Amino acid sequence: MNQQNINKITNSEYDTLINESLKNSSAKEKSIATGRVISIDNEIVTIDVGLKSEGRIPISEFSRPGQKSEVQVGDETEVFIENVDNANGETLLSREKAVKQKAWHNLQNSFNENKVVTGVPFNRVKGGMSVDLDGVVAFLPGSQIETRQIIKDTKELLNKPLELMILKMDKYRGNIVVSRKAITENELKEQRSELLKNIKEGSIIEGKVKNITDYGAFIDLGGIDGLVHVTDISWTKINSPSDVLELNSTIKIKVLKFDEELSRLSLGIKQLNENPWDKVNDSVKSNDKVLAKVIGMNDNNVHLIINNNFDGVISLNELSWLKKPPHPSKIVNINDEIEVLILDIDGDKKRVNCSLKQMKENPWTKLKEKFNINDTFETEIVNIVDFGIFVKVIDEIDGMVHISDLNWDEKECEKIIKDLKKGEKIKVKILDINADKERISLGVKHLNNDPVQDFIEANPVNSKITGKIVNIDEKGLKIELDNDKQIFGFIKRSNLSNDKNENKTDRFALDENVDSVILSIDNKNRTINLSIKELEIRDEKEALNKYGSSTSGASLGDILGSVLKK
Repeated sequence: MNQQNINKITNSEYDTLINESLKNSSAKEKSIATGRVISIDNEIVTIDVGLKSEGRIPISEFSRPGQKSEVQVGDETEVFIENVDNANGETLLSREKAVKQKAWHNLQNSFNENKVVTGVPFNRVKGGMSVDLDGVVAFLPGSQIETRQIIKDTKELLNKPLELMILKMDKYRGNIVVSRKAITENELKEQRSELLKNIKEGSIIEGKVKNITDYGAFIDLGGIDGLVHVTDISWTKINSPSDVLELNSTIKIKVLKFDEELSRLSLGIKQLNENPWDKVNDSVKSNDKVLAKVIGMNDNNVHLIINNNFDGVISLNELSWLKKPPHPSKIVNINDEIEVLILDIDGDKKRVNCSLKQMKENPWTKLKEKFNINDTFETEIVNIVDFGIFVKVIDEIDGMVHISDLNWDEKECEKIIKDLKKGEKIKVKILDINADKERISLGVKHLNNDPVQDFIEANPVNSKITGKIVNIDEKGLKIELDNDKQIFGFIKRSNLSNDKNENKTDRFALDENVDSVILSIDNKNRTINLSIKELEIRDEKEALNKYGSSTSGASLGDILGSVLKK
């Protein structure tokens, strides 16, 4: 048909030709058709599907999640026809719906037939990963990624094809849940079955260290896991399995126990070697001096490795000659190599008891040579506790000053100890040295004379003395004997008078001066016991002896009356 004839076609005839053409086209509304890309402009792809008008689709529909679009002019692609010649004369197309419909159809078949599908994880989300299944987004839960352990860093799986099984499909809600674990479990089941056929107690096999805990290590034997308990890793004590084993390393192990019913394996590493304790007496003996490595410590002990084969221990009291040794970390460090003296070998506990302090001369020998009882010296406070202070005497010997030995006045002791500071210089006096018991007693108050003893020397027992009443209670009277030196006496109620009817405290008044006799000293309470009663008895005896006798016929009242008249 030439141009002239075409120009003569009427509008109605043109519409008829178009309609006839559409009748012969496979493109139908709400269906999938194949179209050709005729242009790409401003992120819009124009598609010709053989209808009156072309359709336009955003270029984003031509890319997979996390990938760039590679669509080009001339490409043929399947699209979903939403609407043909709508009110605006446009054909509405969707590539996304075409891809999803086709993918859903294929995925549904795979799900029904329990077939493996391939997906690409493109994003990490809460609880798992988003996976692209040929244009359909599925969810891969974290618990379904790995069979034997959850991968801590799923980043390594991004944008890598994975074989997956569909666990759940809901087309209405657009939900698909997939699993990688389901595939690996089936594979491992086959591997496990084959492995179990060849495992026997006593077998030596290889495995990979899969996980390390405080109590041991889990070994992957290629389909089945076994546990090496921490006590079965080494014949010597270890602080942690991680000190010996490295994650993902391949090691040889021995099958110690195999529970076929539970498919549970107990493994050992140390059992690959001979038990060194069977020949311990050939290697070390008591009183031997050996090099040892410090491998651990706590508040009470230092743990050692001796000759790379034997566990050794130094108790706290064998670390230092100090009566109150510091924490072991103040004396030795982890990984230190030190020379120790072997005290004994405990075969039952499989440990060698050692001493560090006995590698040095006993400082108590030096102490007896340097100091004597009653010697005084200036030293440094090394520790302060509620009941006293510890001071340095010589290297590795500390001495204690009890709080009660800080001052003759016990009321002042608590105040003094609060004001003292660690590292402060202080002068002390040696009260006693007991080298056998490794004990030295020190005092501060003994640098000065005891004021109570000084008072008693000046006023011995049975002396008459005058004092002031400073306290009155039901038990008796407290008497101030020396205000400056804070020396006090006490008169019990029973010692207030020779007359029992006069043994009343209410006949006395505060600040009243009274005469009494010194009966005794209460060293514990640092109080002088006094008696008015004893003074009265003494005065009566003196009066009788001087002014009368028992046979004179004169009464005591007569005698005292005559004495008073004079």
